[in-house]
Amino acid sequence: MSIMIPEPKQVAGMSEVKNPVIEARKLGLTFQTNDGPVQALANVDLTIGKGEFVSFIGPSGCGKTTLLRVIADLEKPTSGSMLVNGMTAEKAREARAYGYVFQAAALFPWRTISGNVALPLEIMGVSKAEQAERIKRTLDLVNLSGFEKKYPWQLSGGMQQRASIARALAFDADLLLMDEPFGALDEIVRDHLNEQLLELWARTEKTICFVTHSIPEAVYLSTRIVVMSPRPGRVTDVIESTLPKERPLDIRETPEFLAIAARVRDGLRAGHSYED
Repeated sequence: MSIMIPEPKQVAGMSEVKNPVIEARKLGLTFQTNDGPVQALANVDLTIGKGEFVSFIGPSGCGKTTLLRVIADLEKPTSGSMLVNGMTAEKAREARAYGYVFQAAALFPWRTISGNVALPLEIMGVSKAEQAERIKRTLDLVNLSGFEKKYPWQLSGGMQQRASIARALAFDADLLLMDEPFGALDEIVRDHLNEQLLELWARTEKTICFVTHSIPEAVYLSTRIVVMSPRPGRVTDVIESTLPKERPLDIRETPEFLAIAARVRDGLRAGHSYED
């Protein structure tokens, strides 16, 4: 039995994105393991413009997180190129061009919420006065004002993730990389944080790259949805959203929303099709 992997589609406008922040060209990554080479990504071509909210969706192990880590220079591609803000991913990392939100909040339990947000600023050598200003501003942005002196264990899971987002925003970078930050939360909390994230994006106008396994989450949040194939990860479709920028939760019941979700689902199903 062989797996049928669809060829990447040539999506109109992919190479015509204005003000590109991320440019991947023929990007590939192969890991060397004790059991031999494992190809995680193959021939990824993708351009993401300034101010976009782009979600990556695909089956487990398809390379979504790996692609995000290549953007962040946490993994090195073995072929092709990756540019972030017109520079190599390594130079962008050194220039602190992005904030990164991991799947788990990863807050230090012995530090207060303000102390956790301050940690990267301390490492960067930011003055105490500027630290205080950035902490206040970012906690305001994620609706955690008044919780500065609380410890992570005193907060709910959703509040901890908001604190993690505040820490990433404290860099004041224009690019925010988010690796399935709401995946472990229950549906009600996840819906609420989706709404808050859209509000945050509208206020800050940052470029956001967001990894998710959820079709409704990807459609609800995104200006474009990148559908990826099973390993080796390829971009098989890039879906432009026609939804308005302001999106109440009940937009998910509209025919327009359901049509976009159906296209995402069809793309994922095609990637999993088999031939005897």
